Amino acid sequence: MQGNFNTIINSSTPVLVDFFAEWCAPCKVQSPILVEIARELSGKLKVIKIDIDKNPEIAARFQVRGVPTLALFRNGNMLWRQSGVTDKISLLRVVNTHLQL
Repeated sequence: MQGNFNTIINSSTPVLVDFFAEWCAPCKVQSPILVEIARELSGKLKVIKIDIDKNPEIAARFQVRGVPTLALFRNGNMLWRQSGVTDKISLLRVVNTHLQL
């Protein structure tokens, strides 16, 4: 997954990464919000999920200590990051700010 992940985040299209775990209750709250955002911003934003238990090397590389953690990448650069559940309006505000760059 490491090589594929690097290819994905190096895209010129912004990529919103959801670092999550299957056992995480807040992650289950965050998930439908991300589905809505992915649908609304289809073609402008890619949303991917990284299970920290199945991809510990990626989680360690980005120092993910709590889940859910969301991170926005473009051209391999992390533009924004936040841990905990993020509501749809706040998330859209952040993403739209970076889509205009």
